[in-house]
Amino acid sequence: MNNNKLSLPRIFLLTICITISFNVIAQQRLSVEILTSGNGISLRGLSVVNDNVIWVSGNKGTVGRSNNGGKTWNWMTVKGFEKTDFRDIEAFDGATAVIMAIAEPAYILKTTDGGATWKVVYENKTKGMFLDAMEFWNEQAGIVIGDPINGRFFVTRTFDGGNTWQDIPFANRPVADSGEACFAASGTNIRALDRDEAVFITGGLKSRLFIRDTPIPLPILQGQETTGANSLAVWDKLKLSGGKRLIVVGGDFNNPTSTDKNCFYTTNGGKSWLAPNKPPHGYRSCVEYFSKTDLFSCGLNGVDFTHDGGKNWKWISKESFHVVRASKLGAAIFLAGADGKIGKIVW
Repeated sequence: MNNNKLSLPRIFLLTICITISFNVIAQQRLSVEILTSGNGISLRGLSVVNDNVIWVSGNKGTVGRSNNGGKTWNWMTVKGFEKTDFRDIEAFDGATAVIMAIAEPAYILKTTDGGATWKVVYENKTKGMFLDAMEFWNEQAGIVIGDPINGRFFVTRTFDGGNTWQDIPFANRPVADSGEACFAASGTNIRALDRDEAVFITGGLKSRLFIRDTPIPLPILQGQETTGANSLAVWDKLKLSGGKRLIVVGGDFNNPTSTDKNCFYTTNGGKSWLAPNKPPHGYRSCVEYFSKTDLFSCGLNGVDFTHDGGKNWKWISKESFHVVRASKLGAAIFLAGADGKIGKIVW
């Protein structure tokens, strides 16, 4: 026997050990680098085009853009909307972005010149109008979800890159239960499920997942106005099989340290839900897939990471953030929150 050679079983075991060791080291080294803060703006909209181009939006009519990975920022106040809260933003490149203003009247605006000018592409003065989140399948097709009006969730769609919008007829809108609404916490309570369908979550007295018009009860904390699902993430959303992975986070934003029923995930498209062995460390307003097994979640008391698809979460930072998003065309993960705070995950 040649002692210089390893048998196949020993090589296999060695490979597993090296992989596990690398993953453990990677998790231990995860941290959040603060890129900027201190401008007094609450940021809840975040869109990461690639590792260099990042857009954020927030209250006081504020939009921010970086073209160098967050090293420097160009801050702008949208003229005529100085008191508006832009809770969500979708960017397509360094020049083109769509922003969503939440309430009475509700507006959607678009820029094609890097934010130098903005065009109102949608206006709705309906009493009680409150927009919660926006999602785009691609550069042409998008959807916006809003709180219930007269017992049905508001939905509007675009098919031309946000230039025009068409409201879904009232009779075709999903029916809401009493005390059920959506949280405009991070622009992530509606997500693309596949090539032409979207899925959204609700909270409050009742918390559910809606696929088309079909509601699926969620086991997440609910029963009060401040409880329920705040964010949803979907993996493999372009595959049309029934085994889609979805994860929801939330809890009670009035109790930011509570881990009670704050996270659940499914591997079969919502037919059944699983609770983590070790949940995120408090109320969470956003969750984002980085890979099939790697996810990040953030909230008022910090940022969590899981390497096993949501089964066990590790507290990697106690910095408060509202939203975390991965690069669409890269490998970077950015975060945004109160007082203009913007961070980046460091591996």
